[in-house]
Amino acid sequence: MTLTENRAAARQKKDICIKCQTLPAFSLERWEVNMAEDKKILEQRLIEYKSGRKREVIRYVIISFLSVAVFLLVWQCLVQFKLVNVRNLPSPLAVLDTLVYKINSKNPDGNTLITNIAASLQIALGGFALATVIGVPLGLLMGWFMPIDMFVRPIFELFRPVPPIAWIPVIVVFFGVGLQAKAMIIFLSVFVPCVINSYTGIKLTNKTLINVAKTFGASSFETFIKVGVPSAMPLVFTGLRAALSGAWSTLVAAEMLAAKAGLGNMLQIGRNLGRSDIVVCGMAVISVLGAFMGILLNWLEGKILIWKIGA
Repeated sequence: MTLTENRAAARQKKDICIKCQTLPAFSLERWEVNMAEDKKILEQRLIEYKSGRKREVIRYVIISFLSVAVFLLVWQCLVQFKLVNVRNLPSPLAVLDTLVYKINSKNPDGNTLITNIAASLQIALGGFALATVIGVPLGLLMGWFMPIDMFVRPIFELFRPVPPIAWIPVIVVFFGVGLQAKAMIIFLSVFVPCVINSYTGIKLTNKTLINVAKTFGASSFETFIKVGVPSAMPLVFTGLRAALSGAWSTLVAAEMLAAKAGLGNMLQIGRNLGRSDIVVCGMAVISVLGAFMGILLNWLEGKILIWKIGA
């Protein structure tokens, strides 16, 4: 090889080295620019999404307030113009007066409104919590593991059609007429929706996600925890909302068992005395408490299912 050829080869190697040194630097710089642009776009879209969600919430609150105001106005007009008997349906203003009166007065049921609310919350939340702790895991396990499903489902299907009120004589025999008995009635009324919705939710898990987890070596239990349970959570919360509604719906029946305090007890005494204002007042308090707890459950769902669209 001549001197000229050696110089040409050296120059060619030098050009290649220069290209190798400059190309990665150019690519890295361009990648950083693209990442910065994508970040700005995502931040802008996030701001737009939060702004849209805020407008939706404000619109929902306004429409909800207007609907309640229209309902109360129609109710007041029906009573004001004597289209309904005031003894059967008191006006909203009369119910409000009774509500204020019951805050400090124990008449006619022997308890103030705060005492009744505390007693009813203890019963309703106790039964609801027990049904959630037992029903949700049981439904998830039944839906994922076939042996558990085959063993538990026949027994569950036998007891599921029995209405909660039909269990009252059995509950009295085993638990008496105290707080535990009332909480058990609530438990039986909300246990079924917790199990069914959890079972259905995990059954609808995407098979592709399950196969991907198994491909990467996940065991059946790991797939259950990391794929099945998160996939089932939207329907689990649907079941919890139905269960919460059922808990308040069964409250009056539960407090028929020799209750000394509670909103259901207040309703019963108001009915026996012909005090429609007491009855409607108790109904209004139950509806407000149920709606407030439903809002809390929706907030909790949004925090847990942060990946859910629209949560």
